[in-house]
Formats: sequence, structure tokens, C-alpha cells
Amino acid sequence: MISVTKLEIAKMIDHSLLHPTMDDKILMEGCEIAKKYNVASVCIKPYAVKMATEILKGTDVMVGTVIGFPHGSNTVNVKVFETAEAIKDGAVEIDMVVNIGKVLSEDWTYIENEIKQIHTTCKKGNAALKVIFENDFLPEDLHKIKLCELCSKLKVDFVKTSTGYGMVKQPDGSYNYKGATEHDLKLMRRHTDTSIEVKAAGGVRTLEDTLKVKSWGVTRIGATATEAIVSAVNE
Repeated sequence: MISVTKLEIAKMIDHSLLHPTMDDKILMEGCEIAKKYNVASVCIKPYAVKMATEILKGTDVMVGTVIGFPHGSNTVNVKVFETAEAIKDGAVEIDMVVNIGKVLSEDWTYIENEIKQIHTTCKKGNAALKVIFENDFLPEDLHKIKLCELCSKLKVDFVKTSTGYGMVKQPDGSYNYKGATEHDLKLMRRHTDTSIEVKAAGGVRTLEDTLKVKSWGVTRIGATATEAIVSAVNE
């Protein structure tokens, strides 16, 4: 097994606090978990950015939030407004869902403009931009590769696999998602400029999972199982 410290693993984690049923008490407790384990960031629901910023003041844990979440279908102007508001409230990392319908329509001019406008807003506010592809909705590699190329051209900070909420109807009628797969992570690392980091989200729940994606070039994960992952490290 790869030799790592608890801090190295913790600093790969964006502690995810995004489920619709998470009430304020759960969100506050989640921020305290993030503080306890000194993770990279919390990725919290937009309305709670101010609260998280206050709780995490004076720590090394960053506050991030989501834009156009989870389906990416908001207009560009709305996404830009959301981004500016989140930054004003204290967010320093922005996880933005691309317009998936436009990706599938191969309207690359629209997608490039969308990412560019949000990236410009992030840069003005000194915030990092993570672009979420939602790979479960993109059955063709060519869409993922084109997104990697556009993100490389625009020099965003991260490309990210999934929201964790991109449920796809399965043959048995149930809804589920694959999340961060080996195929997609290796493809994204291969087709994205080396200056851009790769974030795995959806399905990374153990230390073994974390070490595995790290070996494929992933530097950040979205996780709800933070305590289990970090506690499993033997130093």
C-alpha cells in the first residue's frame, strides 16, 4: 500500500455537505468534522456558505459551494450571478455543473462561453473553478474529451467527474449512478492539461478507493465518508 499521512489524505478531501435533506444542524456538524480532520475544504449548499465561512474562520479548511447544481440547466447569467453571490458570501472554490443538454447537443460555442464567463467571475473573486462534467449523463467519450480540451484552453483549476446526484435509469427501472470510474478518471487525466487538477466525486468511500484514484492522478475527492477515510490511515 502507498505510504501516506493522515494530513496528505485529508488535504485530498472536499467534505461534501450537499444532500437536500441535510438541515442546518447537520451542516454545522459537518463543518466541525471538516475542521477536526483539517480537510481541504467543505463543499456546502449555497445558502450555507456564510455559516461555513464563520465556523471555519481561522482554519486551513476552505469553503466551496456548487453552481447550477445538480443538473446544470440554469442560464449562463443565473450561473454567473450564483457564482458572484457565493464568492461574496465567502466561497473560495466553485464547483459548477456544465449545461449537460448543451454538451449532448454538441453546442461547444455555448459551453465554452458558459465556462469562460464563470471562470472570469471566479478569477475576479480569487476563487478556484471546478467544472463538473456529470459523466453518467455522457455515454460517449468524445463529449468528455471535448470538455477536457475546452477546460484546458480556458485554464480552469479542476475538472470533476460528477455531482453524485446524476441518477440514470437502469434496465431494471431503478435509478443509480456510477460516479467516478477508473475509465473516466484516466481519460480526464490524459486529455486535460497537466496544470489542471482532477477531482473524483461519487463512489469514493474508503481509504483504498482514495489511494486508488490518487494513483491515477486524482488530487481531490468529494466525500461524505471523511471520518472513515482519514481514520483508516496508519501512520
